Amino acid sequence: MMRGQKSLVMAVRRPSGELALITKPLAAFYTGKMRRIPFLRGVIILVETLVLGIQALFHSANISLEEEEEEISTPALWGTLIVSLAFAAAFFFVVPLLLTHLIDAKLGSALVSNIVEGFIRLAIFVIYLGAMNLIPDIRKVFAYHGAEHKAVNAYEDGASLELEAVRKYSTAHTRCGTSFLFVVLIVSILVFALLGQPTLWLRILSRIILIPVIAAIGYEITRFGAAHADNRVMRALLTPGLALQAMTTRQPNDSQLEVAISALRGAVEADKVPETG
Repeated sequence: MMRGQKSLVMAVRRPSGELALITKPLAAFYTGKMRRIPFLRGVIILVETLVLGIQALFHSANISLEEEEEEISTPALWGTLIVSLAFAAAFFFVVPLLLTHLIDAKLGSALVSNIVEGFIRLAIFVIYLGAMNLIPDIRKVFAYHGAEHKAVNAYEDGASLELEAVRKYSTAHTRCGTSFLFVVLIVSILVFALLGQPTLWLRILSRIILIPVIAAIGYEITRFGAAHADNRVMRALLTPGLALQAMTTRQPNDSQLEVAISALRGAVEADKVPETG
């Protein structure tokens, strides 16, 4: 899946080996002025990533199984989104808090408690990614993820979008969602440390309602880091997130790389088409 300035392009390989290319115009919500407002854009992009990602998974599954493609109903889409967000909030934010609460009496201070909670959250995230790598279908998804990064890295480097040229590029990318999530987890430690140690129910509530705020701050940091990746200090700060991408990307085979190249070519071509109306 590749997102252009105006369109979302998905390339899927059918069981016959043929490549199917789907181009869908992006809704105004994803391309309007609000998407350029600092901090607010981080929340919009988070929603965009989840919604478009779920749509892409549904569409690609239909095509790869050669089933008749149907439009995803709005209730089904939002239902899946809400369940996904609820799981993420509970698993990555509330569970670490509850585990830390069990040993709060031994930690001695609110600051130490929040730091321990943050490291538990990081550990859960890393363990979760490791567990996902044990699932064959997820490893295949991670290989396509690596293929997307290779294609984008080649394009941004000015290389031709040909298999031989793209193959040599890295599977890591400074604007990857994995790096963004890593930054979000680090920012959460700092934000929650400022809140002290109120009653447990208030701490649980804060972990949920502050997710958009933390995501907004995390996006701005990720965006700034990617824009200044040539700076040595910034590169050093980006290194942990880039290293973590080794868990969410794999070296793709040529077939997977061709799919990513096809999607990126489609996105580039779609952006060249003048708007009408």
